[in-house]
Amino acid sequence: AGRAAGGVTEAEEHVEGERAAARARAASDEHARSTMQAVSVFESYQKARQTFAQSVADMASRPQNIEVLQNAGVMQLLRPLLLDNVPSIQQTAALALGRLANYSDDLAEAVVSNEILPQLVYSLSEQNRFYKKAAAFVLRSVAKHSPELAHAVVDAGALESLCNCLEEFDPSVKEAAAWAIGYIAGHTSELATAIVDSGAVPLLILCIQEPELSLKRICASALSDICKHSPELAQAVVDCGAVPYLSPLIKHPDAKLKRQACGALAQIAKHSVDLAEMVVEAEILPDILPCLQDDDLYVQKNAATCIREVAKHTPELARLIINAGGAAALVDYVANSKGNIRLPGIMALGYISAFSETLALAVIKSKGIEPLKDALIHEPEDHIKAAAAWSLGQVGRHTPEHAQEVAEADVLRRLLAV
Repeated sequence: AGRAAGGVTEAEEHVEGERAAARARAASDEHARSTMQAVSVFESYQKARQTFAQSVADMASRPQNIEVLQNAGVMQLLRPLLLDNVPSIQQTAALALGRLANYSDDLAEAVVSNEILPQLVYSLSEQNRFYKKAAAFVLRSVAKHSPELAHAVVDAGALESLCNCLEEFDPSVKEAAAWAIGYIAGHTSELATAIVDSGAVPLLILCIQEPELSLKRICASALSDICKHSPELAQAVVDCGAVPYLSPLIKHPDAKLKRQACGALAQIAKHSVDLAEMVVEAEILPDILPCLQDDDLYVQKNAATCIREVAKHTPELARLIINAGGAAALVDYVANSKGNIRLPGIMALGYISAFSETLALAVIKSKGIEPLKDALIHEPEDHIKAAAAWSLGQVGRHTPEHAQEVAEADVLRRLLAV
């Protein structure tokens, strides 16, 4: 009886155990369903955020959508996504903001007024390379519109973060940062000074030595934007050793890079005799002369501008250009070009001729009077006609023989007819 009773007890215990196990499995299944449901909700929310950010970024690339997005309050909706815990959503939100800010100064001002810049600057130092590239794009898109907006970018503490980006391994991050720095520097002397003080110039020069073409171009352009404002800023760039790295680029096969290199050297040379001599000492002559016949019109114009900025300072610098074959090259350039790109060549011939009768005679012997006369007659714009008239005056003013050369080319009658 005891064994039977014991057997019943064991059976009951077994049944109870089965029931407990079933209840545990049911509870576990319920927990799993709840977990899956919660995960599904969060996944749906994440997917919705990603879809929203991507859709706005796509729409912002088409001008006809901008006003609709602006009226819908898109800035306030994108702002929290910059701090999203999903990196791809952060990047897409930053890209959308950049495209919006790039469109107009009103939208760029909206980025500033919504206090988005401090978030971007903070994230620049924290996030991955894809986000850094997108954030630098936003900073550039805001800064490009006006000095006031560029000041807002600087005041948000962007320069330190942008300089750090110039030291990144990824060339596209360096490129995005250099582009933003160039836009900031281009506005005013004060902003360019802030760029120099941030330590960006040596980093831009290092980037010029990188193999990527687009990075070289943008860094050369940024250096040009810094140099253009004042002798002090140009001197700061020269003191960092920029000229020896810019001058070889005038022989580079890439036309866009040659444009930027010639432009930067022109912006350095224009300020003073010392700076012009630094450019010449970097052996740009005669290497820059073939650029006057380049297939790219902007290479031609920037090269002629560089020669003009060197020639205008002293007779010695003008003579160096003549001795390198510059008179014939400039005459060909003026003869074969039309419109505004002709202007720097016309003025270069005038500057060279102004210094001495010998230099003026070199221009005459290179048959320089005829293309100057052609510009005087046929160019429709008054400022080009004025430059041609001035240059012809510099050619003819030294001696009766010089004046006779000008008179025999029928220039005097043409001057009176203007």
